[in-house]
Amino acid sequence: MLLAVATGTGTGLAAGYSREQLATFVWAGQGLLAVIGIWGWTELADRIRTGDVASDLLRPVDPVTSYLAGDLGRAGYAVLTRFVPPVLTGPLFFDVHVPARWQTVPLFAVSMLLAVVVCFGCRYLVNATAYWLHDARGVTTLWTLGSGVLAGLYFPLRFLPDWLWGTIWLATPLPSVMQAPLDVLVERDPAPVQLGIVVVQLGWAVAVLAGCRLVQHRAERRLVVQGG
Repeated sequence: MLLAVATGTGTGLAAGYSREQLATFVWAGQGLLAVIGIWGWTELADRIRTGDVASDLLRPVDPVTSYLAGDLGRAGYAVLTRFVPPVLTGPLFFDVHVPARWQTVPLFAVSMLLAVVVCFGCRYLVNATAYWLHDARGVTTLWTLGSGVLAGLYFPLRFLPDWLWGTIWLATPLPSVMQAPLDVLVERDPAPVQLGIVVVQLGWAVAVLAGCRLVQHRAERRLVVQGG
C-alpha cells in the first residue's frame, strides 16, 4: 500500500520517502516490532495483582533495573532471530534502500537500543498502574490501541501534516519507539537531522526511566503505608 502511495504521486516520493525507503521501512519495521516488544508484556502487572511483587522489592536490585536488564537481554536475542531474517528477506522481493552514509549503521544500532529502552519504560509505566488500579487490563488495552499508531507502526508519521507529526514527535515518547530508528535507517533526512533524532530519543529514554523510578518509589511508599 505504501509503495502504491509513492507511485501515485507521480514523483516516486511520498512524504519525502522513495519507494526503496518505504520498502525498507516496512521490512525493517516488522523485525523491529519484535525487538522493542511493544505489546504483550504484563509480567509486572500480573505480579502486582497476585502480590508476588513483594519478593521483587526484597531483592538488592530495584525492580526497574532488574526488569530493564531482562528486557535488554530479550531484545538482543530478538535482533538475531526476528530482526535479521526480515532485513535479509526483503531484498529478495523488493528494491530496498541501502545506507549510503557510513555513520548510519552504528547510529541505527544506538537508535534501536534507545527505542528498546523507551518502549520498556512506557510498558513499565502502563503495568505500574496496577499498583493503584489492581487490574491494568484497561490501561493495557488503551496502550495497545494507541501505541501502534503514534509509534509509526501502521504508517510513517510524516504522512501526517507537519504540525501534527512534529507535535507528536516532541510531545510524546512513542515516535522514539519505531519511527525514529526507521527514519535513521532509511536516511530520509540529512546526517545532522539523523543525529538530532537520536538525541531526542536519548532525552525521552532518560525522562521515561526517571518516570519509572519515580512511580516505583511512590508505589513502594503506598505499599508501606498500607502495611504491605
